[in-house]
Amino acid sequence: MNIKETAVWLKEHDNYLVLTHRRPDGDAHGSAAALCEGLRRLGKKAYILKNPETTDKYVKYVEQYWAHDGYIPEKVLTVDMASEGLFCKGAEGYFGKVDLAIDHHPSNSGYAKMLCLNGERASCGEIIYELLCEMGVEIDPGLAAPMYVALSTDTGCFAFANTTANTFKVAGELTGTGLVFREINRELFRTKSKKRFVLEGMIMSGIEFYYGGKVSIITITKEMMDKTGCTENDMDDIAAMPGSIEGVICGITMRELTSTTDCKVSVRTSPAVDANALCAVLGGGGHAMASGASPAGMTIAQMKEKLLSALDKVFENEDR
Repeated sequence: MNIKETAVWLKEHDNYLVLTHRRPDGDAHGSAAALCEGLRRLGKKAYILKNPETTDKYVKYVEQYWAHDGYIPEKVLTVDMASEGLFCKGAEGYFGKVDLAIDHHPSNSGYAKMLCLNGERASCGEIIYELLCEMGVEIDPGLAAPMYVALSTDTGCFAFANTTANTFKVAGELTGTGLVFREINRELFRTKSKKRFVLEGMIMSGIEFYYGGKVSIITITKEMMDKTGCTENDMDDIAAMPGSIEGVICGITMRELTSTTDCKVSVRTSPAVDANALCAVLGGGGHAMASGASPAGMTIAQMKEKLLSALDKVFENEDR
């Protein structure tokens, strides 16, 4: 479905519930909040299913939209979610029941009955903005804020390679409403906890380089998290660390979550390496330059070997 068709469908129905993905980021929260607020301004009922992994940084944007106990939706929506495997805890009852998915991941599995997809958009927030404009919703500073969060976080404050002219265009229109974006930037991109700084020191002391320094891998164990006292509140944009090193074209971040066999990997690359294809070897995916995976029952060492084996084919003439 294109933007116009999706806007017509949203205006024709009511009583919505929006689902967000596991370990939700700024794009998921911002897109869900903006969509709910926009639908409410059109006289619709719209709620977000409470995501238990919502961090303190984003609670203020979504808590007012959390669905109350016993709410029964007529239509179920998802934002920024490529597959049912990413459903947050508590959303299991909606497997096979999603009416519309709004997404910007080319790897979307097509799990919803209808799909509004634009893989050229840097964030799902850009698609939400287009939808709200198409539906005639007035964008004021209050509504602009969550969409700005969505755009800015998924582009690393407009520094990542996925940033496009359209991203800047939408950001300009959002800030043009009178939105105090400088404070949002400070909170999201210029403030770190003391615990995070300690963790970064531990991470950098153990960084690994491969293929002449073109690939860097950082590892974050549960022991490191426990020792520093870091929680998910301290982990925003941690996946950008390895790729910020000079000469690195593929940065890999590996994390233990609850155990040594409950792990995730995030990959950030330049156009020379397909992050989506790389994560596919672990059953994951995403974008060409930003992807991830959470393979079940696999240790960090096992994930690393699978990724390096795949990278051997990319750097076939170079020593590991």
